[in-house]
Amino acid sequence: MSNKPARRTATPPACRVTVCRGCCCGDAAKIPGVDHAGQISRLRAALDGAAPVRASECLDVCDQANVVVVQPSPAGRAAGGRPVWLGLVNDDDALADIAAWIHAGGPGLAEPPGVLDLYAITVSRRVREGLEG
Repeated sequence: MSNKPARRTATPPACRVTVCRGCCCGDAAKIPGVDHAGQISRLRAALDGAAPVRASECLDVCDQANVVVVQPSPAGRAAGGRPVWLGLVNDDDALADIAAWIHAGGPGLAEPPGVLDLYAITVSRRVREGLEG
């Protein structure tokens, strides 16, 4: 029997997911009929530990509520992936597509499901740098 500590197998760093929950995103008055609180827990469950999901204060793209940002893994960034901003993410089908894409590798490593093109938004450099900084 060895007294050496067991070696842990390092898991590769993953994509990161940020879900806006500021002034408009997550607001039932602005977007009725969406379980805003459950949206984050359902996304976490769909990702099953494949990527951390965090809630953020307002990401300043309120006209696109609910906003989700998928940041590439280090390998995805090395392959040219950049953060992808998705707006109007208000249904579980969109969450499932986001999760499937991340399981496949996410930005830089896998093409997103075509339907996510409908959710892709462009934000100002100031807004982008605020999240990446």
